[in-house]
Amino acid sequence: MTTPLPRSRDFEALTARYDAWFEEHELAYLSELRAIELLLPPRGPSLGLEVGVGTGRFAAPLGIQVGVDPALEALKLAKQRGVEAIQAVGEFLPFRDDAFEVILLVVTLCFLSDPAAALREAYRVLRPGGRLIVGIIDRESELGRAYLRRKAEGHPFYRDAIFYTPREVMAMLEGAGFRVGEVLQTLSRSPDELEEVEEPEEGYGRGAFVVLTAVKAS
Repeated sequence: MTTPLPRSRDFEALTARYDAWFEEHELAYLSELRAIELLLPPRGPSLGLEVGVGTGRFAAPLGIQVGVDPALEALKLAKQRGVEAIQAVGEFLPFRDDAFEVILLVVTLCFLSDPAAALREAYRVLRPGGRLIVGIIDRESELGRAYLRRKAEGHPFYRDAIFYTPREVMAMLEGAGFRVGEVLQTLSRSPDELEEVEEPEEGYGRGAFVVLTAVKAS
């Protein structure tokens, strides 16, 4: 989700433009999917949730059954893609404690009003031993810096975003009680320059899209 939905404005009006990004930058999208897929638990009967599901571009192909988002127009597309789509925000999840075995937040933290509260909620609804997977655009990457410039220019996709570094996200995760695990990165080149799906690498510092895993203590 390299071009995310705005946090508080234009959610409905920009849904079509947001969703079209994945068609226009298919190799970048597939590279992001690959990085997340490698960090998912083995496929099975586990129940998954995506917070900030958008139009379901990640939840659907990755087998995540449930998604929440504040944008109704986006949720309609997610539902068409087979996701159980629920209108809600990450800071107040409408689920019981220990409900899910895996939770995704893919380029969602940067659009949350209170990311710390959302991580606490993710911790609450995740089962002991469950896995949280967080995808971000590294603020210090070339793409992250380009998005910061667009934010300063008032671009509707970025003006409400607060981009983070992997280290900042790790600190947030630990602050919410998680144990940080594997980290992968991809998109070492601009989405417009990719010629094939990029295989992810461990760590961060080269790729613009960084995926971090965290575990809820058993």
